[in-house]
Amino acid sequence: MAQEDPATPDAATITRVGTTAAQFLKLGVGARAIALGGAYVAESSDLSSLYWNPAGLARLLGTGVQLNKTRYLAEVDYNMAAFGTEVRGLGSIGLAILLLDSGNMAVRTESEPEGTGEQFKVQSFAIQTTFARNLTDRFSVGGSLKYIQERIWHSTASAFAFDVGTLFTTPFNGLRLGASMSNLGPKMRMDGRDILFSEDPNPTTTGTAEIVNAQYRMDAHALPLVFRVGLAWDAYDTGTHRLLLATDAAHPNDNAEYINAGVEYGFRELISFRVGYRNLFEPDGEQGLTAGASLQLRVDRSLRAGFDYAFADFGRLTQTHWFTVNLSF
Repeated sequence: MAQEDPATPDAATITRVGTTAAQFLKLGVGARAIALGGAYVAESSDLSSLYWNPAGLARLLGTGVQLNKTRYLAEVDYNMAAFGTEVRGLGSIGLAILLLDSGNMAVRTESEPEGTGEQFKVQSFAIQTTFARNLTDRFSVGGSLKYIQERIWHSTASAFAFDVGTLFTTPFNGLRLGASMSNLGPKMRMDGRDILFSEDPNPTTTGTAEIVNAQYRMDAHALPLVFRVGLAWDAYDTGTHRLLLATDAAHPNDNAEYINAGVEYGFRELISFRVGYRNLFEPDGEQGLTAGASLQLRVDRSLRAGFDYAFADFGRLTQTHWFTVNLSF
């Protein structure tokens, strides 16, 4: 009987990690969602639903603004701003922008590893518009169209993508079921002056063209498509005290399936405390424990303000801290 070659990888372990573009689309949004371990597809009810499940925007009452600030790993800035409003008789509409900025970094080459004196940065952003509607008092649908761009120095790649989602409140004690598909779109390919160069095609031969303008052939990479399905349940709710349990299962196109889970305790819609765990069962993952809290304030009869904080552990990569401000009126 032939023996398996130990150098041959097991096909079951191939997860396609690092094979998609626009990785910033996988980072998450909203301190509340992050503190719940990213288990938010069925709990989406604020403006971070524009990221997790666009159907959740249909549950928005009135008008809202959300601002998110994160100092991500390696001192990368990751921010989001969103606006949403209810259009009576039609549904809800929302706008959002995601922005990731690496900050300036030194240009290093093989001949000048200490730097050439030039600097470059990596910037990625997505601008999206979302529409959601309650088809019944229990069932909501939503969709988003977004423009995505990544820039590395003088080269860029861009694409349009779609998100779709549904949200259903079951008759069983407010148990909610949510599902969404994010980043459905074409592949992205980098292009720009950084991939141009001049080369002598045959330096050993005279009498031919000495310099030919050329460019590197860049591969096209798929967007990080992910399908999520989840449950959210108010396990205990007296009006004064509320205990939420939430869990999601995710199927990405560039990694193994994983599960997110979170618990939230709320007191009189004033303060909340949360704990969660991200990417359970993901092979070789560094994500894990999350936690956070929030404070809700009524400024006047028509204006409410909410402040959310989340902590997310990344193991050997240290931690990240997430801050969100919500205004509703």
